[in-house]
Amino acid sequence: MAKSRQSSFRQILVTRILLVFIPVLLVGEMVALNKARSSLLNTAQQNLTESAVNKGEKITDDIAALRSNLITASQTKVIQSGSHFQIEQFLKQLKKQLPTQTDCLQLTRIKKGEIIASSCGVQEIMPSGLSLTSNDVDIQFILPSQSGKTGKRDKQNQLQLFLSIPVSNQRGNLAYRLSMKTTLYQQNPNHPGSLTGFLVVIAEDGRVLAHPLPERIGTNIKDYADVDRIQAIVKNALGGSNNSSNLSFIEGQELVAGFTATTKPITTKPSQRWIILAVTSVENALFGLEEIKLILIVLTVGLIGASLLASFYLVPYLAGPVEELRDYAINLHSHHAAQPIPRNFKIREFNQLAQALDQMVERLKDWAEELEIAWKEAKSANQVKSQFLATTSHELRNPLNIIINCVRLVRDDLCDSREEELEFLKKADDTAIHLLGIINDLLDISKIEAGKLSVITVPLDLRQLLLEVINLQSVNIQYKGLQLICDIGDKPIPIKSDSIKLKQVLINIIGNATKFTDEGSIHITMSINRHQQYVLVSIKDTGIGIDPGEQGKLFRPFVMVDGTTTRKFEGTGLGLAISRNLIELMGGKITLESLGLNQGTTVIIKLPLIDLALLPNLEKKDVVINGVRS
Repeated sequence: MAKSRQSSFRQILVTRILLVFIPVLLVGEMVALNKARSSLLNTAQQNLTESAVNKGEKITDDIAALRSNLITASQTKVIQSGSHFQIEQFLKQLKKQLPTQTDCLQLTRIKKGEIIASSCGVQEIMPSGLSLTSNDVDIQFILPSQSGKTGKRDKQNQLQLFLSIPVSNQRGNLAYRLSMKTTLYQQNPNHPGSLTGFLVVIAEDGRVLAHPLPERIGTNIKDYADVDRIQAIVKNALGGSNNSSNLSFIEGQELVAGFTATTKPITTKPSQRWIILAVTSVENALFGLEEIKLILIVLTVGLIGASLLASFYLVPYLAGPVEELRDYAINLHSHHAAQPIPRNFKIREFNQLAQALDQMVERLKDWAEELEIAWKEAKSANQVKSQFLATTSHELRNPLNIIINCVRLVRDDLCDSREEELEFLKKADDTAIHLLGIINDLLDISKIEAGKLSVITVPLDLRQLLLEVINLQSVNIQYKGLQLICDIGDKPIPIKSDSIKLKQVLINIIGNATKFTDEGSIHITMSINRHQQYVLVSIKDTGIGIDPGEQGKLFRPFVMVDGTTTRKFEGTGLGLAISRNLIELMGGKITLESLGLNQGTTVIIKLPLIDLALLPNLEKKDVVINGVRS
């Protein structure tokens, strides 16, 4: 029964969807807005920096062009010795060719200061205090003029320069001075979204030479509240940096400016480089951000509404299958699962979950059956072990009785002759060796179960080893009148193995073939697979065979296929189990095949090959098999 504080899956699903989606959405909106603001500011700063560089280059180029034109004009014959009419016509023509808006061109006599010719009437344009004897082009900044009616500065001509150069007469004496009054830059309206910016020019001494507000022209940056940032801009620009920064000329008004500096002094005064700024307001730099905000707000409201609708729409698809599977599990737990597990959901994962749940139930049933079978097998294993102990006791008791009886007959001097005593002693010796073999098998199987059985592998010739085993077993084979057929070739077979353990396995396998075959033959063959680098040793007999259903038990310790058969032929049922473990420790594999009872048995041993060069030079031994020397 659910507790009162617990929520249903539907409630948790709806609330979690909203709690996860809405904060993520709002955070995403804020990140997007900040990113948009940052991108707009970066774009504005880059554009303003480029605009400042372009404005600075244009001002520098225009001044250089004016200086060049003025020098060229001062060297013409018309200016040096022409008539009054010719000079005035020349000045008018020159005014049209200049790259900037030129207000006036005048030629003045140096000694008397009288105007010889002018393109703007008789009004003198030369600033007061100017030296008339200078030999170079003199450049001076002129504050915009003030009208007599309003007292306000001219809003158009905000960056004016006065240029003058001395002119020599025909005799080479300085007689005249050619002067020019020109406007380098005019402020244009800055439309919303435009990032070219207003021009602000600051002299190296801190004086403002051009500004979008005419009343600011002529002031010094030391008089501004934001003097620290403006001085930092001047310092960076004079240091060769073309960059952007925020500043404020009026307290509370935040501006964005790109800045640069002219590469050399503009006027004739030393250390008079100009700092060129392209300035716009932060609001203008962020033009379009309000539209982005509005779009984001509309998207936020729409997405929240859509998430609400989606959560209420999706909940039945997600919660319904979970509830059905829950009901099935509850009924299954209470043993009332008459209905099959729910299927055919619209969501594939729930169908997979239902299938997995069904498979789990079936697997639990299978495990229960396997557990019951394992319990039965364990019970049977106990019986097998008991049978093995009885068999082993018999196998140990009989040899011991034979040894005891033989020894007592000799000890009590009950033999008729010395030959009879030796016969009984030989029988006791043979029986003791047989008993030792049984005990060795028991020790080997105990090592196998403890995981302590080990082998020492060395390169050896499998063919030579097999011949030695055949030589040992050939007497028993001939004694039983069996035919021994060997097809093992005449070339060495290089393998890496434990010679003692492998010989033990081969003796056991060939011995079994001899023991369980009353008539017929034993066929021993070897075949090599060069591609996969292994050799197969096959021992095939025509003996009693094995039922196919019982063959899988033969490699288990303590298991004998037929107790009566084993009793007839003796044995403990450990030989094949020990042989399999030894072969596997040597990297090989052993299998047994039989078509059935009385149809013979074939045992196949598979061992890996090694390079023939690793095989040591061994002395070849002659082996006689059925009268044939091999």
